[in-house]
Amino acid sequence: MVVAVEKGEKLIEAFFRERAVLFGHFILTSGKESDYYINVKKLITEPEVLGLIARLMKEKAEELGIEFDRVAGPELGAVPIATALSLETGKPLVIVRKKPKGHGTGSLVEGEVKPGDRILLVEDVTTTGGSVLRSAKVLEELGARIAAVFVVIDREEGAAENLKDYRFVPLLTVSQLFERKKGAK
Repeated sequence: MVVAVEKGEKLIEAFFRERAVLFGHFILTSGKESDYYINVKKLITEPEVLGLIARLMKEKAEELGIEFDRVAGPELGAVPIATALSLETGKPLVIVRKKPKGHGTGSLVEGEVKPGDRILLVEDVTTTGGSVLRSAKVLEELGARIAAVFVVIDREEGAAENLKDYRFVPLLTVSQLFERKKGAK
């Protein structure tokens, strides 16, 4: 699909234009050390790029025939992506907290989840997939089914294997991103 390829290229260009790939010494959410950091949060604060990500996810779900009732994302990085995709698709939004709320209901989930709901779970970056896997388990405990897990970029460091029980769909991989960087030199 030519349009998807062109939009994918626009997403790759945005990573470099917005300087969302940093080099140095970093500790990732997974606890791993890395000599590069993928800062998708820098991209998703730009309305044009956030809209592009939502359109790419919607088109990819349609292309793959993935049907879903709700869009969910773990806090923090995935929330703007899930919100944009919710607006793009007209599907209700669900936010999965890292920790139970310290007041009120003490819920781990904001938004309604009904038994049998098909959830499209989104994430900004995956390394090992730990946070998105934890979110999937929280949603499943509420009776939901995970239709697929979409991620803006996969670092290719174990997430695909750890999420093997789910349909795992990265818009980009770090290999694709770095291949483009190498080709640009």
